[in-house]
Amino acid sequence: MVNSKTKGKFKDFLLTQGLKSTNQRELILEEFLRAGAHLSTEDLYLRLRKKNPRIGYATVHRTLKLFAQCGIAEQRHFGDGQARYEASDHDEHHDHLICISCGKIVEFEDSRIEELQIEVAGEHGFSIERHRLDLYVYCSHCSIQT
Repeated sequence: MVNSKTKGKFKDFLLTQGLKSTNQRELILEEFLRAGAHLSTEDLYLRLRKKNPRIGYATVHRTLKLFAQCGIAEQRHFGDGQARYEASDHDEHHDHLICISCGKIVEFEDSRIEELQIEVAGEHGFSIERHRLDLYVYCSHCSIQT
């Protein structure tokens, strides 16, 4: 279910913006966090419509943008022309494998990659503040078909 800290952060953000905390926004937040995936507006909208047909596409879209502004979600672009959102958890870093054929997205962590990035940045006189690594690949299913 929804982490009460995240829920509180969103309610506080809405207050500072002069916006109301509504049942629809709360339902959208719950479903977004429950999904645990990289969701486009349409993905989340379709999930919500099954449970609550009164939620509109524009409401979902605006609410996802509010999540990003608030810092509980990050807007990501994986080269398919759609903005996708994932829950922000700044304590956990991960990278992505994105299939360029079917769009499948897999999150992964590898300490060797992290160490190598620090080493390469240092060799060039940089220190890493933050980074993203997205590898565009063919998944095992799609590579068989190509």
